[in-house]
Amino acid sequence: MFPVETIPAAFDAVRSGEAQGACVPVENSVEGPVTATLDSAVDGDPLVAVAEALLPIRFSVLTRSDAPDPPRTVASHPHALAQVRGWLAEHLPKAEQLVASSTAGAAVGVLEGQYDAAVVAPVAAEHYPLRVLATDVADLADARTRFLLLRRPGQLPEPTGADRTSIVVAAANRTGSLAGLLAELAMRGINLTRLDARPVKGDYGTYRFFFDFEGHVAEPRIADALAALRRRSTEVRFLGSHPRADGVAATLEPGAGNDDFAAADAWVEAVRKGELA
Repeated sequence: MFPVETIPAAFDAVRSGEAQGACVPVENSVEGPVTATLDSAVDGDPLVAVAEALLPIRFSVLTRSDAPDPPRTVASHPHALAQVRGWLAEHLPKAEQLVASSTAGAAVGVLEGQYDAAVVAPVAAEHYPLRVLATDVADLADARTRFLLLRRPGQLPEPTGADRTSIVVAAANRTGSLAGLLAELAMRGINLTRLDARPVKGDYGTYRFFFDFEGHVAEPRIADALAALRRRSTEVRFLGSHPRADGVAATLEPGAGNDDFAAADAWVEAVRKGELA
């Protein structure tokens, strides 16, 4: 296990084979989607999520022993700074807030003298020879971030009944495109748990849509929906099926269970064979 300074670097380490997997943040209950993760998921060779974790968010503020007291500058990733705005306003009101590529990058910047202090994960205090100015820092007590464990494509985790599937879809830029995609899920009784949009680089006005929904690709109803989405889209990238960290079981509407889909497929096959009673 080794740290890297940016989310794209974590993706690159897995794609190059330098690392077997990468743990990256994908969404935060305060700031929403982590756009660097979304963009990195589509900018290179495919990686798939095989697990997720929900972590309560608490930060530490680290500084050098010879840094000004109080610090004149404090740096971190934008998501981290956003989650401690209140604390910084109260305790370091005169400190200039600077953006770093990551919380780890901010800690390195403090070591190198670029910043006076860094807002970091508490574990950073074990890896960098810095002084802990404050710990257990958070504006909201229930703030959480969802992390994904990414690997190169291969065998997926077995379905558990409490799973999440993630895809990214590039839809045609025309009226009703997104509504049509969502309808494919709704018609199959599949519950959408997250929807984000990111612009397609170099094609102004065109967007990719990131979907998270309940279920596993091994289930007939999910496979049926993915096939329909593929037909409707210019591009679909599968981002993984894995157990949900919160253990919430999928919602199954009447007539939309896996047995219902299997029975319907069997009926169609019987019709094709002339075996219809």
